[in-house]
Amino acid sequence: MPVEILIVDDAPNIVLSLEFLMKKEGFSVRSVVDGDAALEAIKIKRPDLVLLDVMLPKRNGYEVCEAVRANPDWKEVRIIMLTAKGREVEQEKGLALGADDYVTKPFSTKDLVVKVRGLLGLQGD
Repeated sequence: MPVEILIVDDAPNIVLSLEFLMKKEGFSVRSVVDGDAALEAIKIKRPDLVLLDVMLPKRNGYEVCEAVRANPDWKEVRIIMLTAKGREVEQEKGLALGADDYVTKPFSTKDLVVKVRGLLGLQGD
């Protein structure tokens, strides 16, 4: 079964580039545009990894991360927060709430793929 990635971002250009990048790596990809939809999507079909923006409509990425970590059924879900908020305090907050990694925009697609594969326990090519 292919690895499932959920992209949560409200910027269409970022969603398109992340979808392309993750599909190119052979992952199955779904995307949603707000925090409430992210939790609903996880409830419907638990992904292996979530690429989660911080600044989202309805419920921000920190709240989504906290909700995922509060659900014992979702403890295996890996979370990489993607955001333009690069200050150290924001990174610490994301990691403290349970994110597995924190990547600031703009980001290197190569580095992101390495992080995704590493968190999923997949060897790099």
